[in-house]
Amino acid sequence: MTAETPELKVTKRGGGTPATPEQVAAAPKVALHEHLDGGIRPATVAEIADEIGHALPADSVEGLATWFRDSSSSGSLPRYLETFVHTVAVMQRPEDLARVARESVLDLARDGVVYAELRWAPEQHLEAGLDLAGAVEAVQVGIEQGRTEAQAEGRSIAVGQLLTAMRHADRGQEIAELVVEYRDRGVAGFDIAGAEDGFPPILHLEAFEYLRRENAHFTIHAGEAFGLPSIWQAVQRCGADRLGHGVRIVDDIDFDAPGGPRLGRLASYVRDRRIPLEMCPSSNLQTDAVPGMSTVADHPIGPLADLGFRVTVNCDNRLMSDTSMSREMQLLADSFGYGTDDLRWLTINAMKSAFLPFDQRLALIDDVIKPAYAAL
Repeated sequence: MTAETPELKVTKRGGGTPATPEQVAAAPKVALHEHLDGGIRPATVAEIADEIGHALPADSVEGLATWFRDSSSSGSLPRYLETFVHTVAVMQRPEDLARVARESVLDLARDGVVYAELRWAPEQHLEAGLDLAGAVEAVQVGIEQGRTEAQAEGRSIAVGQLLTAMRHADRGQEIAELVVEYRDRGVAGFDIAGAEDGFPPILHLEAFEYLRRENAHFTIHAGEAFGLPSIWQAVQRCGADRLGHGVRIVDDIDFDAPGGPRLGRLASYVRDRRIPLEMCPSSNLQTDAVPGMSTVADHPIGPLADLGFRVTVNCDNRLMSDTSMSREMQLLADSFGYGTDDLRWLTINAMKSAFLPFDQRLALIDDVIKPAYAAL
């Protein structure tokens, strides 16, 4: 940054009366970063594993839930990802994919989520004979079943699939083409996921260029376990609409500069272009995404919100973090003093950033989110 760069305007959020658990529970929520294979009920894992003969690391549902949480809290993203061996194993048959999707939609709706994007990697669910398209269709069956059951309970939720390509594999183009084929049948967009270090976004450049030509939406896991080069590639070379996590953008911000924080060129670009950051506080704490975090109060979401970045709050993996959208919001309320106005701002940020047509986003903001927050 040059000496002539004007001082940043910092709008301090929070610090007032924190939202109460009752307010958080009643608040409408938007979940943009929600892994389908990371949000399974422990009982469902146990039941399907018993049916298919898959060995699990614990004998009881309670023990299994504890194992997932503890194994995900090692401070290592690769170790965190190893837990998915067991959830993916029980999501191979079409009926199991549909069940997991149905239960996920119900659980989210019961937590007050009004819009969700469920991301998952079809290429990991072919061991029982399904092809990619069949796997996508099975998940969509479950989503529709979940929405119908939620509606019968008086809970309305809109849900889209995000089809994920594994960054260490070579099926990005196939998955991108599947996104375009099914984008009017429940698929909202594309993602890449998996271990960041050694597998940069640029490896899937062909898929991203194809999606851009086809006017399709995509997000990229970047800046979680690897730093600024991952974010730069995702934004500048691949053209990401959103950044999955993106917490390491703080590496390009000098918080101790004379006169106040100073943004580097990449951080400025991300903020100025309003590129959404899909932030997942509990998950980031478990994987030590930003060195030095010991509590959620240390998470960059607070200072990034103050600096005007388009931050959103998400669960990432409800099973691995033993969390929910309500819990993540309550953690922010307790850690940063966020009141209902702050949570409303985060929720509208997320809805503005959704891979949903503009008129539908606007309707959810104006007809659902704003009136519900006004009533809190």
